[in-house]
Amino acid sequence: MSPVDNPDNSPAHDATMVAPTRLLRASWSSTLRLPKSTFPPRPLPAFTAEYLRRCTDKHYAWQQSARSAPDANGKTPTTFTLHDGPPYANGPLHVGHALNKITKDLICRFQVGQGKKVSYIPGWDCHGLPIEIKALQAQKKDLTRTDPVSVREAATELATNTIEKQKQGFKEWAVMGDWDNAYKTMEKGFEIRQLEVFKKMFEAGLIYRQFKPVYWSPSSRTALAEAELEYDENHKSLAAFVRFPVHVTKELKDGALSSITEPVNVVIWTTTPWTLPANRAIAVHKDMLYNVVQDPEKRNEKTIIAASRVEEYQKMLGRDLVVVLSGLRGSDLADQLSYENPFQKANGLQPILHADFVTDSSGTGLVHMAPGHGMDDYHACGALGIDAFAPVDDAGAFTKEAFPEQPELLEGLAVSDLKKTGSNAILNYLDKLNLLRAKHNYRHKYPIDWRTKQPVIVRATAQWFANVDNIKEGAMKAIANVNFMPGTGRSRLESFIQGRSQWCISRQRAWGVPIPALYKVDKDGQLEAAMDAETIQHIINVIKERGIDAWWTDAQDDPAWKPQHLDGFFVRGRDTMDVWFDSGTSWSMLPPRDDQPVADVYFEGTDQHRGWFQSSLLTHVATQPLKNGSVKAPYKTLITHGFTLDSDGRKMSKSLGNVIGPAQIMSGELLPPVKRKKQKGVKQAEPKGAAPTYDAMGSDALRLWVASSDYTRDVTIGQPVLMSVNQALHKYRVTFKWLLGVLSLPSCPPLYSSFSEVRNELVGQRDLEASQAPLKNLADRLAVHRLAKVSHDVHGYYAKYEFFKGVNLINRYITNDLSAFYFETLKDRIYTGHKADCQELQKVLGLIYYELLQMLAPVCPLLVEEAWDYAPEALKSNSVHPARATWTPLPRADFETQTFLSESQTYIDRVNTALKAAQERLRADKKLGSSLECAVAIHSGSGSPCPWFASHFSKALSTSGAKAGPEALSPGQRDELAGLFVVSGVDLVWTPEMKKSGESYAEEERFVADEEKGWRGSVVVYQAPAEKCPRCWRYQKEGDNDLCGRCEEVTQDEA
Repeated sequence: MSPVDNPDNSPAHDATMVAPTRLLRASWSSTLRLPKSTFPPRPLPAFTAEYLRRCTDKHYAWQQSARSAPDANGKTPTTFTLHDGPPYANGPLHVGHALNKITKDLICRFQVGQGKKVSYIPGWDCHGLPIEIKALQAQKKDLTRTDPVSVREAATELATNTIEKQKQGFKEWAVMGDWDNAYKTMEKGFEIRQLEVFKKMFEAGLIYRQFKPVYWSPSSRTALAEAELEYDENHKSLAAFVRFPVHVTKELKDGALSSITEPVNVVIWTTTPWTLPANRAIAVHKDMLYNVVQDPEKRNEKTIIAASRVEEYQKMLGRDLVVVLSGLRGSDLADQLSYENPFQKANGLQPILHADFVTDSSGTGLVHMAPGHGMDDYHACGALGIDAFAPVDDAGAFTKEAFPEQPELLEGLAVSDLKKTGSNAILNYLDKLNLLRAKHNYRHKYPIDWRTKQPVIVRATAQWFANVDNIKEGAMKAIANVNFMPGTGRSRLESFIQGRSQWCISRQRAWGVPIPALYKVDKDGQLEAAMDAETIQHIINVIKERGIDAWWTDAQDDPAWKPQHLDGFFVRGRDTMDVWFDSGTSWSMLPPRDDQPVADVYFEGTDQHRGWFQSSLLTHVATQPLKNGSVKAPYKTLITHGFTLDSDGRKMSKSLGNVIGPAQIMSGELLPPVKRKKQKGVKQAEPKGAAPTYDAMGSDALRLWVASSDYTRDVTIGQPVLMSVNQALHKYRVTFKWLLGVLSLPSCPPLYSSFSEVRNELVGQRDLEASQAPLKNLADRLAVHRLAKVSHDVHGYYAKYEFFKGVNLINRYITNDLSAFYFETLKDRIYTGHKADCQELQKVLGLIYYELLQMLAPVCPLLVEEAWDYAPEALKSNSVHPARATWTPLPRADFETQTFLSESQTYIDRVNTALKAAQERLRADKKLGSSLECAVAIHSGSGSPCPWFASHFSKALSTSGAKAGPEALSPGQRDELAGLFVVSGVDLVWTPEMKKSGESYAEEERFVADEEKGWRGSVVVYQAPAEKCPRCWRYQKEGDNDLCGRCEEVTQDEA
């Protein structure tokens, strides 16, 4: 077993493998080279803070300084900017934060490794309702009864405290960045830049104020943008069919309705009965066919309804109707019918008109229109001069205007509560008037407030808007050259842009950046908005001088806020900007680049296509001249990640009890407690009440979980995943411990002075030109070949931001290529072989050590810092820190050599698999212990040599010593093969004589090396014919000699 297979086993413990007796200790132990290292099996808490400082603050500051000056070639390094999407400063960190921030750090650290100067300025989104509500809850204050100044003070305190806590957590995760200059959307400088972007958009004609329907959240008491909505796919509404008696024009009476002499009605269907007081019209479609139906149970009442909807209407009524007239067209009815709204009788008769959006997919083919509560209704009615009307207040309750004749019937009733209070009151009244024909519950998709999860309504209010229609084309052009990862992000963002015509940017909240508008107060106390570029600039100048809080704290009649060109009495507005406008203008803090986006990468959750990604794009495009055709997005690459789920695929929530905190991953407390090691002959009872000890691997465990996860989809986390992460970390640590032990052998110091020197010696500097000449042993050449392949693949994955693929490859490489193969072949050469051979393989291990550090530098920076700290001082002092060195993949050999070595590895693996299968059967029969007790015969299956095997490996194995011909191997080559298979001897035939000598046991296993070429063979595992060497344990000692031939040479040479 390789030392890497046992995380609790240090290289020094391997001494027991070659020192079983006092005689051996006395005679030969001093001649052995036993790797030893003080590198600990787990991180030592006493050193964590220093390693953290080195790999975060110090490392970021170093690259900012070192990469700002021209290099040796006079070229200034390229700057790589990852712009941070700000998290909300309103709560503790969770694993979603870890996935986000650590992946950003992986990207930044890899770019530092590419020789670039990285700019990563963390940020926080400080405004918005979630922070406002939480701040007031902490102070036990009511949101509706608190003045703006108190709200802002409480929110500022909460955001400030939260930022400090979150910042500390991010830094503990080894996330490096310009923490001292982190941006906050509530800082004065940020707010000024935001207002300047607003001014540019106003000057471009993109900002306007209008009384029109917007999404309104009664629970938050503010307007919402589409990006702030979620959807309840199974919302239950109270739907109703309502009758309206109609007045028919003489033209229609004499025409299409000439056969109908009785009064006529129309019937509408609505899922929002509460909007009926705001009804202003009813719509039909001019091309739709309508019938007049008669209801025998309602005194033969005549009703107009779409012909295709009669059957469904009958089902809702639970009775059959009689069609008394068919063939009516909507064009016959439009502008020929009128009716009275029973809640707004003062309005008189209201029209029935044509609207393009009317369909017969549901309802009755006649649509109730409330322009104050729907955008389609608003546009259709507005074109005809019908004003919007919305008798609902900020809390989502009816005002007295909902029913002026009987205000007490509706005033104060909620329109969107679970009990449907407003709708029920409406329908009860209509039922008394004999206007209600049916009501039912209706399940459908419905918008909810993404913060409070409560239903929203559409309500006409006076709001500030950004015109998206005018910049939509520019936005689409801007993202044409953006790289999306995953690629589905492109269509997602495009759909959000294409489906949007306006952006409601005003919010009725105190905690935010004010809309820079003044309002003129007329004689009646009515307010008229005043906004122009000069006014906006004047407000910005005052805020620069007094601070933004003065907007709320200064007296309303303070003359400082009114620019000289305005006449009259003005007051400051109370609306604030949408928080997406806040964070969406964060690009303004980045230095401009010639013909390039200001940021290389934006990386956030997939929900940000409708949020930050979109608002950043729109504000950036809006401030550029669109006519020149060179409009740019603020980002080159847009990367999105999924959400974090528990191991059962469920979202984490406190109610489910499945929330996992990042600190729990770092402490190891989610894993089974570490069992105390038992000492032979000593009884140890577990102390009662003793706190369990966990396998704490620190921030590297959290980072490795992130790096191992495919963030492009939802990421699961639970004990099985975390156990594999910790096992991988232990594998890394034990690998480094063993490598450090070999590189620190006092009796065999490495022959090179730096890691760059050994790299140049073994592989050179040019890819596809690496020479294999410096290495004699096939195992070493295979190791370098495989390392170069892994290095290239990992580098390629990292460059494509596919860190999980790179990490998984590293894990397989350490487990399979190093632990299960190469390290197994090395132990004999290190412990008991010739010094020259040990020094040769030290070159390979030095190459592996440094390359592993560079591959893991973005992922496990603390581990890399610690492993580098334990490197031999002579090597470390002459080498560049692996996290600071520019990492280019190891140069590979030419394609022909690569192919040959890959084939060699494949053949060795096939033979080894057959060999181990035979060995395991012998072990099961208690005939074999150590693999060194046996020898192996590799033959054609009939006992004769395998021509293909000898031919291939006569070229592959060391050329030292005399060759035995094209179909045979020299003794030295066969001895090298024995080392590869960790056995005491290899033969290429299986003769009767050999069978006789191996009578104690002989186990055979066939193998296929290459199916296409027909290369097959068989291995026979049999008892090694020689005796056991007491120094190396190989069964190669002859006769009365004390040691095997090689050990004799080694002990004499090194005596």
